[in-house]
Amino acid sequence: YMAGERPRTTKMDVKTVCLGMLTDGPASGYDMKKNFESSFGHFFPAGYGSIYPALATLARNGLVEFEEVPQEGRPDRKVYSITEAGRESLMESLGNPDPTHKIRSEFLATLWFAHLMTDEQIDKLIDRKLLDIEGFMKLIDEFPDCGCDSVPKGAQFVAGFGRHMAGQFREYVEKNRAMLVDGKAQTRKAAVGQ
Repeated sequence: YMAGERPRTTKMDVKTVCLGMLTDGPASGYDMKKNFESSFGHFFPAGYGSIYPALATLARNGLVEFEEVPQEGRPDRKVYSITEAGRESLMESLGNPDPTHKIRSEFLATLWFAHLMTDEQIDKLIDRKLLDIEGFMKLIDEFPDCGCDSVPKGAQFVAGFGRHMAGQFREYVEKNRAMLVDGKAQTRKAAVGQ
């Protein structure tokens, strides 16, 4: 973009999600991290290492502003608010007719190499993942699903989508875990050259 021009945001990245969160009202980086964990964790995780740089970039570009709130015995707390330019940028991003839908899974990448793993490693990995899924489904169940005006329809849709995907994930893993053990010993020997 040319000097003096506002950068164009056309994809849904951490900066854009931060802008969206700030439409609900001012928030600190800590507040936004908690919001990412509770609302976006199953499909768009972000940590302090990406939230704080995103907020700094947004502030530098005039898309958010912040107020430093003193705290006793701790550094000042920055509370961010979206600017009018930030709202315009967010609305431009929300107009993207072709947002990507990607899944990154260390679990699936690990299981790609199940033929190199012991039965115990596979069982431990799958059991832990099933516990994670149960925890996630409990978190989703706590999400307000009242159909009332206090919870935006999009948030209700995304929560329902997450619950459905987690349920299907659990069902597939439980139904097909034996596939990773049957005949695995011969495949492992061939893979390691024995």
